[in-house]
Amino acid sequence: MTRPMREARVDLSAIRANVAALRAAVAPAALLAVVKAGGYGHGSVAVAQAAVEGGADWLGVVDVDEALALRAGGVTAPLLAWLHGTETDYAPAIAAGVDLGVSSLAQLDRVAASSTASITASSSTAGTPPIFVHLKVDTGLGRNGIEESECAAVFARAAEHERAGRLTVRGIFSHLSNTGPAEDAEQVLRFTALTEAATAAGLTIELRHLAATAAALRMPDARFDMVRVGLGVYGLSPFEGEASAALGLRPAMELSAEIISVKRVPAGTGVSYGYLHRTAAESTLALVPLGYADGVPRHASSRGPVQINGRTYAVAGRIAMDQFVVDVGDDPVAVGDRAILFGDPTTGVPSADDWANAADTINYEIVTRLGARVTRTYLL
Repeated sequence: MTRPMREARVDLSAIRANVAALRAAVAPAALLAVVKAGGYGHGSVAVAQAAVEGGADWLGVVDVDEALALRAGGVTAPLLAWLHGTETDYAPAIAAGVDLGVSSLAQLDRVAASSTASITASSSTAGTPPIFVHLKVDTGLGRNGIEESECAAVFARAAEHERAGRLTVRGIFSHLSNTGPAEDAEQVLRFTALTEAATAAGLTIELRHLAATAAALRMPDARFDMVRVGLGVYGLSPFEGEASAALGLRPAMELSAEIISVKRVPAGTGVSYGYLHRTAAESTLALVPLGYADGVPRHASSRGPVQINGRTYAVAGRIAMDQFVVDVGDDPVAVGDRAILFGDPTTGVPSADDWANAADTINYEIVTRLGARVTRTYLL
């Protein structure tokens, strides 16, 4: 079968295996697989389906649009969306059975008001669909979430809305800073205190969730009723210097492109913008049609690793918008050969971590930044 010029191969069996391994590691806590940002660049619908097949109890996305895209793709699993704009229309999500993360008193009241609004997106004849919310509390990350000083008022209002039948509080959640063991332990204590305060306010909380991949694996006290696992689903490690294989995980994505030009050049030939690279001797230059418009980081110029025909080279010079060059010396390379940027390092190819190191960033960014020109091919 002819392969696309630019291709991200996504092994769905790896997704299923990673979810199964993570679920076993955190049991008896439930597992929410985070499939936001297009499934971390892997493809949200395909990954969501594979994650559920691997045993995910819930799926998580950032916003309502992402949630509705999953529902449109046939994904029926329990689903949580937690970041909303001031003008977000919650009605379609409620009609689609999406739980909503709530991060302020004003947001809580807006969601509650949806219970009396006409939900035109619903095809149900049984009346207004139920509204389930998860209260997001800020335990020290300093990002989205209800401030501790405001929690008592929000909990009281949520209990009032429950009594009026406007909504049901299904969960309470927060996010660790991953600063260090002491800071994360302090956040666990603060989260525990806030869950107890919510209960004291009259709320019956079904799902308490705090841990992402790192804490899910290394902090049993942070697992509570459910963990939200993102990076681990895709077979990548959240721990610096620790390979995913050591965690029992397998990277699901391999990024590659065909070589579309090969030329023999003399010594001293300048390569790409600014001539950051000049050939040391007569050499062969191979052109790879991937660039920063496709998500290949320009910061990895002259450093990003690329494997061609079983041998790994560094990018030669600047990565451009649509392409970069590899200086292969005297090695035999032909048009149509495959250049692999990253994949599963246990097979001998570079990893997303290698590219992250080359670009002074993190593996999360390497996979999530891939552009629309890169064809996703799914291996079952």
